[in-house]
Amino acid sequence: MDLEQDYEAAGFGGSLPFGKRPAVLVVDMVRAYLVPESPLYAGVEKAVEAAAELVAAGRAADVPVVFTKVEYLPGGTDGGLFFRKVPALAAFVKGGEYGAFVPELVPAEGDVVVTKQYASAFFGTSLAATLTALGVDSLLICGLSTSGCVRATGVDALQHGFVPYVVADACGDRDPRPHEAALFDLKHKYAEVVSIGEAVELLQGLPTA
Repeated sequence: MDLEQDYEAAGFGGSLPFGKRPAVLVVDMVRAYLVPESPLYAGVEKAVEAAAELVAAGRAADVPVVFTKVEYLPGGTDGGLFFRKVPALAAFVKGGEYGAFVPELVPAEGDVVVTKQYASAFFGTSLAATLTALGVDSLLICGLSTSGCVRATGVDALQHGFVPYVVADACGDRDPRPHEAALFDLKHKYAEVVSIGEAVELLQGLPTA
């Protein structure tokens, strides 16, 4: 029995329906992962292209688009144990260049921007309350990195009652192995995992106002 069959036979991998009021959530698509001199450079340019396509489709469908970024006080005093565990997070100290959004994915006027200090976009932020106020019931999630902030955000989205749809090719990691492992885990336990083509079709299929 292969891995996929093993999980299905054990009762993992049910399906969650796409909602009627989705939002696009762009997790930490910032320069730290795309500038070669950055300690966090991950070579995930293709994921940026797919994420830009997802955001464009979200805007065309007139759904909310939410961006997240990481920012710390000098010395990481608001980063707690996470900042101590991952010294590379010093790249996100306020005022540095690496925390800026990449040119392909800059928030537009009216977009929600969530600043966070930990992996999940929900932890210690107002994201859940904002989505609830907007009437959002599901999320199309893209971003960086798959095994870190995307996975943590997908798990917390489920736990907050928002159906998570993770757009696989609009996410990226510094190595394909944790990327694929995180997607497998999300698919079988916490989220739906779809391609950029499938995500765009879902957005295009929403009823018009």
